[in-house]
Amino acid sequence: MRYSIETVRPIRTALLLAAGTGSRLSSATNGTHKCLTEVNGVPILGQQISCLSRWGFDHLYVVLGHQPQQVREFLDRSPGNLKIDYIYNPRYQTTNNITSLWLARNVIKQPFLLLECDLFFDVGQLKGMLQPDRIAVATRQPWMRGTTVTLNDSQQVTAFHLGRTAEQAPGAYKTVNIYSLSLPTWHQVGRRLDSHVSSGRVSDYYETIFRDMVAEGMLDFQAVSFDCGKWQEIDTIEDLRATEKLFGPGSALPAPEPLGSR
Repeated sequence: MRYSIETVRPIRTALLLAAGTGSRLSSATNGTHKCLTEVNGVPILGQQISCLSRWGFDHLYVVLGHQPQQVREFLDRSPGNLKIDYIYNPRYQTTNNITSLWLARNVIKQPFLLLECDLFFDVGQLKGMLQPDRIAVATRQPWMRGTTVTLNDSQQVTAFHLGRTAEQAPGAYKTVNIYSLSLPTWHQVGRRLDSHVSSGRVSDYYETIFRDMVAEGMLDFQAVSFDCGKWQEIDTIEDLRATEKLFGPGSALPAPEPLGSR
């Protein structure tokens, strides 16, 4: 599905998936939620909220599970004008993120930005993600793990690669785990989520849905490169140390002036 940047209002709603336990990072969190882990003194969630606010986002939905009160208390103290609504995933210990996304299917009724709570990125990185049906990607590096995608010459996604095939696909790009979804796309994704969850396939990643829809020609994601700025997915202690080195003390703080029109 194609859109004109001149005629489509920039996305102003975001959905943050923050239900997981973050067990691989637990030795560094000191009992706090993974998204509250600090990078050179800046909490991951704090950086995300600052970035969303700078680009004029006005509504945030957060899927909670593990240590929900900690996240809520942090967001209650956060400055800015973001309206925040919460969705609780009671099965966060026994299901994967497909369930968290499924729980939002009847709640979000506008185009939105989908992101995960372990991503630390520069404020400028969101510039290309404000229009619908985009996917953030990066040139694959040796340290990167997880889902990759293949692109055509028009920078549209032609295939998702999950699991063991992710690192074996030639010329594939790493997904950053940030997506923007139009309302028509979201409706189609919601129906697929219903089918998956009702059949008991709750241990999948939501990228399974995207993979199948792209393969069937039902989903058209335009790639947005994150190669020109700094970003990091923080799953482990090693990831955290790499992020601290990449950003350096003080460099993670957002620019003082808004970059996006409101």
